[in-house]
Amino acid sequence: MGWWQISADTLAGSRFVISPFAEAFASLRLLHAAEAAHPGERRWLDAHLAAYRRRLAADPVTAQLVSAGIGREWTADFLSPAPRDGETFEQGLARVRAADPDAARADLTVSLRGPLPARLHRDDLPERAADLLTYVWTTAVLPSWPRRRRILEADVVARTAQVSRGGWASALDTLRPGTQWLGENRLQVNAHEYPPRELSGAELVFVPITTQRIGWVAWEGTDRYALVYPCAGALADPGGRPMPASLGALLGTARAGVLVRLGSPLSTSQLVAVTGQGLGSVGRHLRVLLDAGLVERRRAGRSVLYSRTAAGQVLVEAAEARNRPGHPAELGSAHDD
Repeated sequence: MGWWQISADTLAGSRFVISPFAEAFASLRLLHAAEAAHPGERRWLDAHLAAYRRRLAADPVTAQLVSAGIGREWTADFLSPAPRDGETFEQGLARVRAADPDAARADLTVSLRGPLPARLHRDDLPERAADLLTYVWTTAVLPSWPRRRRILEADVVARTAQVSRGGWASALDTLRPGTQWLGENRLQVNAHEYPPRELSGAELVFVPITTQRIGWVAWEGTDRYALVYPCAGALADPGGRPMPASLGALLGTARAGVLVRLGSPLSTSQLVAVTGQGLGSVGRHLRVLLDAGLVERRRAGRSVLYSRTAAGQVLVEAAEARNRPGHPAELGSAHDD
């Protein structure tokens, strides 16, 4: 297994950060894999995959670069520089574009685990990678970035609260498969057999992304390390469950949206992220739903989590059943005009 030796001071100084560049690179990896983890990712792939493949078909050098750079066990380092706190997408992209061509080719031989194809013996590989990442960011990520950012911010709030409640060990154990706090200042970062790395005195950041089957580690020399992980699954597909129109008519669209999303326990800040509503609006809807006995709340450490009660569950399921094709309410009775 791959693990990092992390001093107490390094861990105490570590933090969660949001990186638009990491989100763009994760989206590139999702397009490359073309495997959705939930209906929301499937819809996103349906919207963007065909155009992405057409772009690569028209540029076989870049297509081979992506296949070589995103290996099964290792990603070429120059494609995914360690995210920095407060860095914009453009700043992260500039680091890819500025990569040394010799270093880029050397990185690709590592991710390929073999010799470089003749087509990739060229000096414009960093420029091509940057152009493709720009395409993915502008066409497939930027239009939904405000919603994605709210989701990532909610995940950071939840993880930070988890650290406050149970310490770093409890938070790190749940980041992603293959990540585990081993004790004695050791953090397992993946299941691969790589030599351990000593992080004492380095900057360490944890970076959430919205894609659910993707994660990686990155570093710059011995000064900066990053562990990129999928955000909490309950947040990842905020539009995954459509709201029945009949429920919206009964409760109001915004309030019904809150009830539908409480199939899994969520905090107020997480509800703000997945609904796009303001904190005050979410709070008012929760009070009404609590008074009506449709949701309940419980405290988990310093957080308060809301979820549907049995009555709320029955109401949502009945509304969803009514909206399914073939239901009598959709077909109309024999007495309808």
